[in-house]
Amino acid sequence: MIRPTGIDTAAANGNHGGRPPAVDGDQLAIALRRRDANEPVTSIARRLGVGRSTLYRTLAAYDEAVATGWD
Repeated sequence: MIRPTGIDTAAANGNHGGRPPAVDGDQLAIALRRRDANEPVTSIARRLGVGRSTLYRTLAAYDEAVATGWD
């Protein structure tokens, strides 16, 4: 498949396109601290301005990464 030069250049610079994550690293750190303090996920999501299901998915992905030794 022939790709346009702009896409190759962007990929070489580490930009692979797509939607940015809804929860960034700082927000994840905040969510983890609040979860460790037994704050409900609904309350954490509201304070961070993200959806509850988004936060549940993000926390589950983090927990899985930690469990498999990849973080």
